[in-house]
Amino acid sequence: MGKVKIKKSDTWIDMTPMSDVMTLLLTFFMLTSTFVKNEPVKVNTPGSIVEKDIPEKGTLTILVSPEKDAKGVATGDGQVFMSMDNAEQLGQVLDQMADANGVSINPAQRQTFTIESTFGVPIRKLPSYLQEIDPTKRQKLLRNYGIPLDSIDGGKSEFQQWVDVARGVNQDIKIVLKADAATPYKTVKKVMNELQDMDESHYYLVTTLKKQEE
Repeated sequence: MGKVKIKKSDTWIDMTPMSDVMTLLLTFFMLTSTFVKNEPVKVNTPGSIVEKDIPEKGTLTILVSPEKDAKGVATGDGQVFMSMDNAEQLGQVLDQMADANGVSINPAQRQTFTIESTFGVPIRKLPSYLQEIDPTKRQKLLRNYGIPLDSIDGGKSEFQQWVDVARGVNQDIKIVLKADAATPYKTVKKVMNELQDMDESHYYLVTTLKKQEE
């Protein structure tokens, strides 16, 4: 008995509509996504059952590092870093801080400072830090520093100076405090006391939302 031959036919599918949909989705995600800042240390924020949105713009973020990293390696006693989301205002803050402390910052160093947005080097060591061309080396160096919390000659601490100048540049700036769950309490308390001494009692505390236990 002979074999029955089945006629083969090519099936053509128009992929144009699918390509249009993928293009629209890609454009949507590009326009609505928020890029994560490159922070010098990894912070695992503590849990909280209270949900409140943190402002996405016009913020001064205070980052307090943990005493140890995820591998248990000592990273310090809770260094303090800062970041601003507005590069133009950050440049103004740097100019005023440099003038007030007699520090010279050249245009190239200023540009590097505003691009990275996150800072935490004592003001007098800032020029030599910004002189490093390799951004990877700068990030490693940054982890060894931290903004000093000790007062200068009985006056404001360098931390308070940065906050005060940032407030002067943008009176509506929102302060956001972000600390690791393992950050030493004395360091977080010190930061809060520094803010309270400046009458900065309203700020956001970043936490991780968790479900309330029944």
